[in-house]
Amino acid sequence: MTSIGIDLLEIDRLERALERRPTLAERLFTEAERAYAAARARPARHLAARFCAKEAVSKALGLPLRPREVEVVPGECGPSVRLSGAAAERAAKLGVGVHISLTHGRELAAAAALLERHG
Repeated sequence: MTSIGIDLLEIDRLERALERRPTLAERLFTEAERAYAAARARPARHLAARFCAKEAVSKALGLPLRPREVEVVPGECGPSVRLSGAAAERAAKLGVGVHISLTHGRELAAAAALLERHG
């Protein structure tokens, strides 16, 4: 089984949402994701890319978005995801691993997720 998910987001849209609702960041992102973004010049750019990854993974898995069940973690070869809860259960049931790719510019952030069967 192979499945793909993709998502695109206007960065300023997320910035405005985070300004209006200060607790939104805690609901959408793990502590490690927030810390990673906070260490960057424009944190919302990095949070937007991570939100897109969460959406893309959810789409690829065929699940509703549960943002804290898909955590983007830095790696030696680029970012990867750590799944928990229903997202981890679904990936295990399907026998798949998840690969992601993130990108962002001045205005937009995007991510793609690819599910690939183990073995």
